[in-house]
Amino acid sequence: MMKKLTLLLILAAQPALAASGPFFSLRNTDFVVTIAFLLFVGVVLYAKVPKLLGGMLDKRAEGIKADLEEARSLREEAQSILATYERKAREVQAQADEIVVAAKRDAQNAAEQAKADLQVSIARRLKAAEDQIASAESAAVKEVKDTAVSVAVAAAGEVLAKQMTAKDQSSMIDAAIAEVETRLH
Repeated sequence: MMKKLTLLLILAAQPALAASGPFFSLRNTDFVVTIAFLLFVGVVLYAKVPKLLGGMLDKRAEGIKADLEEARSLREEAQSILATYERKAREVQAQADEIVVAAKRDAQNAAEQAKADLQVSIARRLKAAEDQIASAESAAVKEVKDTAVSVAVAAAGEVLAKQMTAKDQSSMIDAAIAEVETRLH
């Protein structure tokens, strides 16, 4: 059908009407061109060039289709890799946020512990200072009492020495020795 249509269109074009002289002559350029064209079309059809061109176009279309499929699969793979990386980035960011929160919490706990330890240390030092002050105070009071007793004993001894006779002194010494013996035994 295609061959018949091609021949009909070739004959209908008839550029030979524009040339002068008899049409079926080799001197008529239009006739020669028409014959050459018909021979060319015949060779092309005989060599099955349209079928070859169609096959080449089909191969090219299949290649393009395969390239498009490969590009589509690569795009899908890239999207899945991107989604994986985005998910991992979100996980890493969440872990970083958790680490920051934990570090802040630990720092706050450490600050509170240090504050409590400092308060305990201050209370302990105050207690030690108060104990030292109380000890020094009691030592001073004891020293004052001892000094007062020594002074009182010395003064009493002087007063007694002036007022007592030798006989009274010897009887007091004997009484003191007896008292010491009873207290020691």
